[in-house]
Amino acid sequence: MDTIASLFSFITTPVSWVIVQFHSLYGAIFGPDSGWAWGLSIVSLVVLIRICLIPLFVKQIKATRGMQALQPKMKAIQERYKNDKQRQSEEMMKLYKETGTNPLSSCLPILAQSPFFFALYHVLSAIANGQTIGVINQSLLESARQAHIFGAPLAAKFTDSAEKVASLGASITDVRIVTAVMIIMMSLSQFYTQRQLMQKNVDLSVKTPFMQQQKMLMYVFPLIFAVMGINFPVGVLVYWLTTNVWTMGQQMYVINQNPTPGSKAQDQYLTRLLKQVTSHGEIKGRGKKKIVAAIVAKGPDRNDNERKFIATLTKQGMAAQADGSVIKSVEATADSDAAGGGAAKRTQPKRQSKSQRQTPPSKPSPKK
Repeated sequence: MDTIASLFSFITTPVSWVIVQFHSLYGAIFGPDSGWAWGLSIVSLVVLIRICLIPLFVKQIKATRGMQALQPKMKAIQERYKNDKQRQSEEMMKLYKETGTNPLSSCLPILAQSPFFFALYHVLSAIANGQTIGVINQSLLESARQAHIFGAPLAAKFTDSAEKVASLGASITDVRIVTAVMIIMMSLSQFYTQRQLMQKNVDLSVKTPFMQQQKMLMYVFPLIFAVMGINFPVGVLVYWLTTNVWTMGQQMYVINQNPTPGSKAQDQYLTRLLKQVTSHGEIKGRGKKKIVAAIVAKGPDRNDNERKFIATLTKQGMAAQADGSVIKSVEATADSDAAGGGAAKRTQPKRQSKSQRQTPPSKPSPKK
């Protein structure tokens, strides 16, 4: 692990500098040697990194949805060229190029975050070994070694010996309890994030091997985190737990505000949107109008959730427009007639009584 981390040593100095800047801020509040000052510095580093990665996260969402939409076509290519792997690969690349989809885009946030993770691991390992690193000088090193989070030093690991933990001013029991709790929380947050993605934000109308792979990863990733976590220092566990919680919250926001078409989350979202239309008679918000506009533009290609949404609007006397707004159906007809797109309204003849129908019409008198 140290060999891998050393490959990212070029970013060790910037990471240590950011931590020190946050530490100077929190140190003035909680004390420079407190675990809160150093722990919150690591949390703030995570928040800063994840804010910078938001554009990549947006690309990840688009890439993931693009891959989900392509699964039926990919499966057809695999079956058609199952005996010709080279042609199969060529057709796959052609499909990616035509649709503008990049399979690696879904991994961008993880790949972009990896250098920071390994740099932080390298920094905390140096602190555990009593070595200065980056902009962390001797005085900051001693301060970091004295910092404890719930009795566990930042540089301590679950697998550390009692002697090494004692040299950091803590007990092996405290270290193992704190690290075990953090590892469990880290694994559970990873599991919940993947689970809500699979249960709520996957197009249920498409059954492909991609879904089975995602379901398998839902169980595999938490186990990987649990196994790797016992070798992480407490400071790295703080980093990874924070980034998992951030990812979970970010995923919940996306599921609630911009769900995958055809998913359970989309059905729930459109149900909430219908309640808003019923209450206010209009759709408020640019993002919501954009989603409705996309549904209108699909026409006959709408999924079951979208057809249900349009049908319910119609029953309520509403009509979704191309710009994402919703108006009453009567108004839509009037607008169409005004634009010359509707037929003229037929005027019904005035109803006559029985005596009027039996009386022959009088002839006009001749002109003199």
